[in-house]
Amino acid sequence: MAATLAVQGGRAPGAPLGIARLHYGGGGDWYANPSSLPNLLGAIREQTLLRVAERERVVQLTEPDLWETPYLYMTGHGNVHFTELEVGTLRRFLEQGGFLHADDNYGMDESFRREIARVFPDHPLTEVSLNHPVYRVVHAFPQGLPKIHEHDGLPAQGFGVFLGDRLAVYYSYQSDLGDGWEDPDVHGDPEPVRQAALRMGVNLFVYAVTGTR
Repeated sequence: MAATLAVQGGRAPGAPLGIARLHYGGGGDWYANPSSLPNLLGAIREQTLLRVAERERVVQLTEPDLWETPYLYMTGHGNVHFTELEVGTLRRFLEQGGFLHADDNYGMDESFRREIARVFPDHPLTEVSLNHPVYRVVHAFPQGLPKIHEHDGLPAQGFGVFLGDRLAVYYSYQSDLGDGWEDPDVHGDPEPVRQAALRMGVNLFVYAVTGTR
């Protein structure tokens, strides 16, 4: 039952599912990749039977709208900082069935790891196994998280915070999915790379809203 709380939230019955972009403090560019989430929502409409919103909403952790979203997304290149109130609120949101996708846009890694450890000091980030449903719920990714941009040349890795057997936080590291979701002319990524990023995003969203095990 808990896994459905954040999906239902204050959303009106029959209202479309959506994505919320997290407006966090600390100075990082939480607003990065403005065309990414509308494109991901479009891919979800095309590739699933889910009814979803046209655009994302922007939320802060202290706002009631947080509880209406099944998929909370954060990205950026810089520093992330949560207040003590925000730490507690995010913990409750995730414990009550919410899902957070943190997408390192090259530069967020150190501060995100620090802040998520404040949220769940007893649940460290661990690498998500390749047989996890998030890599096959709609599209098959036998090698795991796709590599979208090179950056340091390190392999793409998907890390997670598990609450019981539920993946509550997914952290895409050294991949840059959000760049792959942007309009084609923004980064000039080859179309197969863009499509891989979008398909992975579809998997993440479907996992978040269905609780697939």
